[in-house]
Amino acid sequence: MPVWCCRCSLARHFRNYSGSESEGQLLSSLVQHFGDNLGRKDKRMPLLEETTLTGDPLLTLPIVIIGNGPSGICLSYMLSGYRPYLSPEAVHPNPILHSKLEEARHLSIVDQDLEYLSEGLEGRSSNPVAVLFDTLLHPDADFGYDYPPVLHWKLEQHHYIPHIVLGKGPPGGAWHTMEDSMLTISFGDWMELPGLKFKDWAASKRRSIKSNRVMPEEIACYYKQYVKVMGLQKNFRDNAYITSVSRLYREQADKDESQVSEDISAQHLQMAKEDVQTSLIKRNWEVRGYQRTADGSQVPFCLFAENVALATGTFDSPGRLQVEGEEFPFVFHSMSDFGAAISKGKLRGKVDPVLIVGAGLSAADAVLCAYNNNIPVIHVFRRRVTDPSLIFKQLPKQLYPEYHKVYHMMCTQSHAVDSNLHSAYTSFPEHRVLSFKPDMKCVLQSASGLKKIFKFSVALVLIGSHPNLFFLKDHGQGIGHNPNQPITCKGNPIEIDPYTYECTKEASLFALGPLVGDNFVRFLKGGALSIARCLATRQKKKHQLIVERGGGGDGVP
Repeated sequence: MPVWCCRCSLARHFRNYSGSESEGQLLSSLVQHFGDNLGRKDKRMPLLEETTLTGDPLLTLPIVIIGNGPSGICLSYMLSGYRPYLSPEAVHPNPILHSKLEEARHLSIVDQDLEYLSEGLEGRSSNPVAVLFDTLLHPDADFGYDYPPVLHWKLEQHHYIPHIVLGKGPPGGAWHTMEDSMLTISFGDWMELPGLKFKDWAASKRRSIKSNRVMPEEIACYYKQYVKVMGLQKNFRDNAYITSVSRLYREQADKDESQVSEDISAQHLQMAKEDVQTSLIKRNWEVRGYQRTADGSQVPFCLFAENVALATGTFDSPGRLQVEGEEFPFVFHSMSDFGAAISKGKLRGKVDPVLIVGAGLSAADAVLCAYNNNIPVIHVFRRRVTDPSLIFKQLPKQLYPEYHKVYHMMCTQSHAVDSNLHSAYTSFPEHRVLSFKPDMKCVLQSASGLKKIFKFSVALVLIGSHPNLFFLKDHGQGIGHNPNQPITCKGNPIEIDPYTYECTKEASLFALGPLVGDNFVRFLKGGALSIARCLATRQKKKHQLIVERGGGGDGVP
């Protein structure tokens, strides 16, 4: 089976900037694209560098992006040279922010001080640049205003930074797998990405948008088309599965450092030489995985990158109760499985209710789905119905009537209110599942310790999801705010520098989107802005260093 490896397959191509390679299927077109671009720009900016380690040429990409959902797409857009500027006639409703923007109107936002611009702003994200960029794109949106963006975009190709975006499916990520019967929580224009209004795209496709909220299928199609419309498809590789992301030769680097320190006085020259090589090894990443081809076969690949950006989202691993019997085939953990069971008629004519566990919007979607298909429901959740943190209390009734219908049922059709089960729906607040039995019975326990046993047809556990970062050391656990806990989007997101989105505990590793707590598309764009600015700044410093040293050839400056 052929293995694509940039160490052996691409280095010669990038040195000559011509020709073609046939050894790898994953990045054959990437070779030509990057070769052509580098041939035009190598004198102005060293976007790709070629170095030598242990006698072998090593091609290093500036950045590899893992995940092709809206986070990865937006980052690719900005790395491709698109720059946001203050529109000539724009006046931001925040006078302080507008005054700051006017001070450097001639500069793109990427080239400005993001900390200075973000100071004093408040919004529904804990990341200041996410709030900044959102208020530039959707001024005062949380106050109900529909002001136009104060930014316009310019394509400046000399700012292009070569990159590759790897995703399991087509661009759009998890949006292609979401249940089509539900509506998005955010408005359609809040789901859009820079440079292409969702309503304009829908109109061009003659799609009828009946309300501000739209079906996930529409959003998934928009993201897929966005990549083509913006000319980003050359940077995207679909059906790519990552198996490992690791530092290059970390153990050897550590060994070299110890040997150098033991004999520092006698080997000054050797120490300096090894210092350069050690820092290079520690700086770069090795990304391994495989691409699934049309016939189902797997083509392994290996990439090397100065930087890696994690944009995987949090839908990879559904949350589990960790109780006895949860692995039975009649216990589902996704809406798609539940929908498939309904479509296949497996629940038709069933007299036993569906057991739904969870108090979030996914659980509410499941309740609505069952209710609309005349399937009785037992709804179990741990919180009180008066808990102020319930998501239903944060959604306006006028905009989200279906979710408030579920919340009303949760409050009024509770087992605590009426000891008898309702025919269509019964809620069990402040209850938890103790176990699932082989005879399709479930044991529940109330807050007071009272146990109840119910018969059910299928169970649906919808208690959130977690990112699957198995390809990182210790599943990425060490890079969270709490290094002793798994990464979760709410309880333990990845800890980042708020203005560069670089992981505080792992240099040159970046993260954005739900991994850092930005669960809405509105706010993930700030992460793309921060990362693009950070990489552009570092590329500029590297170029200046080369010029000062009179370099420009192979090797590390």
